[in-house]
Amino acid sequence: MLVSPHKRQHRIFAMIPKPHLLIVDDEPGIRESLASILRDEGYLVDAVGSAEEALERVSGGELELVLLDVWLPGMDGLEALSRIQSGAHPPAVIMISGHGTIETAVRATKLGAFDFIEKPLSLEKIVLRVRNAVQQRRLEEENQTLRNQLGHRYQVIGDSIPMKALRQQIAVTAPTNGRVLIYGESGTGKELVAHALHAASLRTKGPFVEVNCAAIPDELIESELFGHLKGSFTGATENKIGKFEKADGGTLFLDEIGDMSLRTQSKVLRVLEEQRFEPVGSNQTITVDVRVIAATNKNLEQEIAHARFRQDLFYRLNVIPFFVSPLRDRLQDIPTLARYFLNEFSGAYGKKGRELSDPAMDILVRYPWPGNVRELRNLVERLVIVCPQPRIEPHHLPPELFRGVAESPQQPYSTLYEARSAYEREFILRKLQENRWNMTQTAGALGLERSHLYRKMKSLGIAAPD
Repeated sequence: MLVSPHKRQHRIFAMIPKPHLLIVDDEPGIRESLASILRDEGYLVDAVGSAEEALERVSGGELELVLLDVWLPGMDGLEALSRIQSGAHPPAVIMISGHGTIETAVRATKLGAFDFIEKPLSLEKIVLRVRNAVQQRRLEEENQTLRNQLGHRYQVIGDSIPMKALRQQIAVTAPTNGRVLIYGESGTGKELVAHALHAASLRTKGPFVEVNCAAIPDELIESELFGHLKGSFTGATENKIGKFEKADGGTLFLDEIGDMSLRTQSKVLRVLEEQRFEPVGSNQTITVDVRVIAATNKNLEQEIAHARFRQDLFYRLNVIPFFVSPLRDRLQDIPTLARYFLNEFSGAYGKKGRELSDPAMDILVRYPWPGNVRELRNLVERLVIVCPQPRIEPHHLPPELFRGVAESPQQPYSTLYEARSAYEREFILRKLQENRWNMTQTAGALGLERSHLYRKMKSLGIAAPD
């Protein structure tokens, strides 16, 4: 039976869109009472009298919560709970029993039940437990959505042979706990590979913690990695948790590992061997479970030969080596990457869809890209911001791209107009930069009226800096 208080409390769920609930109980009175109360609280409620009917309703996929009686005719509630939880996106389940035991409650929890309530049912308890269960499920769905979005953000893009091989290597390596050492020039996407490995690993629900070893002074790197106690050194005004501890249960990414000092390398080696450490100024040992992924743009074997990197640490880190090719070695990926970045930044800045003309794309493909993918991404972002037309032509591109392809035997222009516009734009940009964007001085240097210079800049897609 349902025990109700003297006064109904205000609706708790008034501000939340109606969640869909299912009541499963073989007693019609319980079903009707629960359904009436929960509808008053703002829920969409269905009710059935058997586990078999419940499983049929759950298969529809629209339910957020099931209130499930343990003792049912035919299939019992625990068996139904087990089958519900085996689905792809199961609803939250609250078990109800008039003859509950600790053993039954423990078993229901192990099978995935959100909660266990005994009869007689209290109105306040039911409303509170239902609200908590729905909120918890929605939070889990939001977290999963965010993880899916992050997984999409960290996808490795490109159809070249090196990129296909890299994706295959990530798929094989990610589910393991093997340490990974990623080699590649600056800007090739080593951090992206580390994120992709974590996202596809068994630790994906754990933290991904990143440390740039080149950006932290030697005197602070140990504190950054292992934490410290208040007063352990000058400036330590409070306790600090280190990156290794923050990454417990997840992944620690040590970027630019080749720039780490020898002293710190020895301590990192010990953590890799023992999975434990002491914070700076502490005698307490902290045990962690961390997968380490490292990256470098240096030749570590040469660093070892010059006594700048520990050989034993190298062998600990280099369990599974990854090599990220520079962009100049996979030119066929440039159009794919450029279009991806155009879509990304057009959406981010609220611009209409941008596209690169074939001659403009040809210039991008011919450029050597010393800054690799990072340089390409920054260029595309700049074009989306400053280019006045939705179609990007060669004369919209910056002068350095033309210098990069100047020695190419094949000209990237299909008409004399395109070639003249491109070199005219480069010449005007150079004069603007020489005169620090002073329009009067630049116009004089070019032998133009100021108004003519402004018209030229507009026609060539040159925007003055803020």
